[in-house]
Amino acid sequence: MTTLRIEHDAFGPVSIPAERYWGAQTQRALEVFGSKQPFASSLIRAFGQQKRACARANARLGALKPALAQAIEQAAEELACGAFDAHFPLSIWQTGSGTQTNMNANEVIANRANLALGSELGSKSPVHPNDHVNRSQSSNDSFPTVMHLTTVLELRGRLLPALGHLRNELQAKADAWQDVLKIGRTHLMDAVPMSQGQAFAAFAHQIAHGIARIEACLPRLRLLPQGGTAVGTGLNTPQGFDVAFCEEISQLTGESFETNPCKFEGMGTHDALVETSGALNVLAVSLTKIANDIRLLGSGPRCGLGELIVPDDGLTSSIMPGKRNPTIAEVLVQAAMQVMGNHSTITLAGASSTFELNVAKPVLIHNLLQSIEVLTDCVSLFTHKLLHGLEVNRPQLARNVEHSLLMATALNPLLGYDRVAQITRKAADEELSPKDAAVQLGFITAEAYAQYVRPDAMIRPATPTDND
Repeated sequence: MTTLRIEHDAFGPVSIPAERYWGAQTQRALEVFGSKQPFASSLIRAFGQQKRACARANARLGALKPALAQAIEQAAEELACGAFDAHFPLSIWQTGSGTQTNMNANEVIANRANLALGSELGSKSPVHPNDHVNRSQSSNDSFPTVMHLTTVLELRGRLLPALGHLRNELQAKADAWQDVLKIGRTHLMDAVPMSQGQAFAAFAHQIAHGIARIEACLPRLRLLPQGGTAVGTGLNTPQGFDVAFCEEISQLTGESFETNPCKFEGMGTHDALVETSGALNVLAVSLTKIANDIRLLGSGPRCGLGELIVPDDGLTSSIMPGKRNPTIAEVLVQAAMQVMGNHSTITLAGASSTFELNVAKPVLIHNLLQSIEVLTDCVSLFTHKLLHGLEVNRPQLARNVEHSLLMATALNPLLGYDRVAQITRKAADEELSPKDAAVQLGFITAEAYAQYVRPDAMIRPATPTDND
């Protein structure tokens, strides 16, 4: 049987599991909303950093006694390190301002601080969750501050490094395969030659642009609304609290944050977070293109394109022994689908802002953090488990180049489009090589054909010496 303790709030007594650090308001919320889908631990730990910085700023400005501030900061530091993840039971499906999770943080920190100071759980003395831990704050500015804080930390600490590794691996393939010829494809059909390196350079550029888009969002994510309190006016905050908070949070996290000069914008809207999700949505599009191209080019091994050799992941079919599938590429595509769906939810959540408060904060940040998490994990898996061991099937590529009808396109400047069309038609109808078709039509000699149709020269713009 669970041992309970009794706490009191404005509505009367509340029974709480004795060993839990949360308090009366969290318990009431738990009974209303349940705990089916809790927040990501990254958001909970960001609350620890936010409360630490608030305690420091309050102490600096004389709004909190040093002894209480120190106790709050120590408890908040433990929260930031993950010590109390299990004491945050609330579902993301709660009040749209995130009030309940903010109070959950206040109560956990207050109880932990009071224990450290020799008091008891639920005593609210000497540290009170509202009067002290939440001093100079409101859920309306604290929760969006944490939304920005955790987004920056997750992007900078996890996703951007993973994307950097992916870009570097793609560029390494592009450099290694710069002279490996292949047939390009447009409309899914054979086109003219290019190099495998050029194809992978395009992938590397896509990811580089994706990184740049995310980084372009960071200046607006670094603007924090802390200090706006209830509606953006800064009611019940000491002058300079917003600036002091940003100085403290920057020092604590090692990331540069600034106070939002318009707290009303920072609390009433979440355009910067929607913008960030938009950058992730574009990234998901890029990753889908890359993963699908690689799995199609690796299709086979005997009855597909077979131009790439996808590394074996050790998995197989439940009915076809020895069958190898591009499972990791499929994982990345599914992750991209999730991000695209999340972006729709985030867009709707961002559009739900009314007057001085957006009231879809929990679902917005839940989906954004999930997008960052699935992209980080699946990009890392793709880079290390698939891309790193990816190889080219040189014999297959050489056969494709040799038999491509559209090699004859190089003769356009010499013979004109219509004659080259006759060459490709004859070659296709009679199953000839374009060289044999051109010679049989009497348009060119075999020696001249070899001079003009040079695959290695066809992967770049012509130079004056190409046909000398």
